[in-house]
Amino acid sequence: MPELPEVETIKRVLEPQLKGLKITNVTVNRPEVTAYPAADEFCRLLIGQSVSGMMRRGKFLQILLNSGDRIVLHLRMTGCLLFTPADFLEEKHTHIVFEMSDGRQLRFLDMRRFGRFWLLQNGEEDTYSGIAKLGMEPFDKELKAEYLKIHLGKRKKAIKECLLDQSMIAGIGNIYADEILFTARIHPARPAGSLQSAEWERLAQVIPERLSYFIEKNQITPEEYLETKGQDYRNTPFLQVYGHAGKACPVCGNLLCRMVIGGRSSVYCPECQKNAAI
Repeated sequence: MPELPEVETIKRVLEPQLKGLKITNVTVNRPEVTAYPAADEFCRLLIGQSVSGMMRRGKFLQILLNSGDRIVLHLRMTGCLLFTPADFLEEKHTHIVFEMSDGRQLRFLDMRRFGRFWLLQNGEEDTYSGIAKLGMEPFDKELKAEYLKIHLGKRKKAIKECLLDQSMIAGIGNIYADEILFTARIHPARPAGSLQSAEWERLAQVIPERLSYFIEKNQITPEEYLETKGQDYRNTPFLQVYGHAGKACPVCGNLLCRMVIGGRSSVYCPECQKNAAI
């Protein structure tokens, strides 16, 4: 699933290309992908509108329109946005095609069909997508140790599960939760309520630092993005623990271990991330 760094990468690649263009036609091949409003109304309301910009909120993307309307979308597990020439070979799982005024097309692909679109009109409250329930952005200046301790410090759940709670911090998924906890030297299974003040301080510093780092490593040109169909996220060689169970820890050399926490695979170093609290 694309997490915050990947969604931010998509925004940075697509926004400069889409800004100022008009939507001349919309084709919905899978009506269930337009969660609100129904597909026919979704298309009718968008035709003739122009793109003023894009925003990211957690793992959600928003395409802003000059009218004040906005398209909210969530890529979920396998969703992908491509901005292509009209004659670019259409992929098998292309569910929505936005034809743009410069002759190119914005296409939404999703093999597993979990991704969803919502169209909110100017001034309309978003009670549909779930974006209103998101917690603080990882880059918010108020995301400090005190915030984490107040909201998570009494929880019995594993700290890894708490980082994945989008109502607390928006955008962190399984990959970057592992990377954040490794850098902060905190065992992923530690009950959140067992963390000490110094650990909350480290976590508050590491969360934005790691996500910024991986956004930087993900940088890609529009040409490269299209050539790789939006799947070439360049941070993979820089992941220190995620996906590396059984390999040597890059810090101490001990073998990295894998465990399941809250139904999610977690990789950690038993030496660097000692679990004295359990």
